[in-house]
Amino acid sequence: MGYFLKGVLLLKQKGLKRFVLIPLLINIVLFSVAFYWLWQLLRQLITAVQSALPAWLHWLEYLLIPLGIMSLLLSFAYSFTMLANFIAAPFNGLLSEKTEALLTGKPLHNNWQQFLQQAGRTLSREWQKLCYVLPRLVILFILCWFIPVVGTLVWFFCSAWFYSLQYLDYPYDNHQVAFIELRKNMRQQPLLSLSFGSAVALSSMVPVLNLLVMPAAVCGATALWCERLSELHDPALQAPGARSYRKLDKYC
Repeated sequence: MGYFLKGVLLLKQKGLKRFVLIPLLINIVLFSVAFYWLWQLLRQLITAVQSALPAWLHWLEYLLIPLGIMSLLLSFAYSFTMLANFIAAPFNGLLSEKTEALLTGKPLHNNWQQFLQQAGRTLSREWQKLCYVLPRLVILFILCWFIPVVGTLVWFFCSAWFYSLQYLDYPYDNHQVAFIELRKNMRQQPLLSLSFGSAVALSSMVPVLNLLVMPAAVCGATALWCERLSELHDPALQAPGARSYRKLDKYC
């Protein structure tokens, strides 16, 4: 979970702030529109339920509103975050590049032309992730209906896995490591993957903080790649002591 906290600290580093701005603005606009739409929908639902209830049961309004707000938070955490990630994917990839350059001193690309060239590949990769995640989310949604308590726990841990997959994919994609290799590495280190994803999932459910989750998770996942995962794909780094991460301690 510490890598997510490192990501939060990296957001204030000089040289990264301007690359955080675009994903942050996308989050603010999307979440504001989504909140307004869902709140209107919730009010209509409460009104419809109240009209169907006898007068002596109108006290249920005090239960419906908290439940509705909880539903909003869950919707934000698992639905709109996914949409925001898809829209902001090219900029998240760029943020991951700049974070890695800050931590290692080795930039991957030098100009915006290269960024535009890889934007199409990044969106294609996002579609690949959606094709992997969406069928599993449907199964989890059905499970939650039939086994509420167990289903909710399974939903949370699977969501943590999906969040880890989502954000770790940016540094993997920047180094053109296949999506299937990412999943293989995550299966090899399940506790590392689940703990990072759990921190993202919990933060995504906190209002206001969830606006910063996307850029913080991108930076945190990149730090995780630099310190723990990049050596799996670079034989020169697999020898003990072959790479120093003092810069990571300096910035985090």
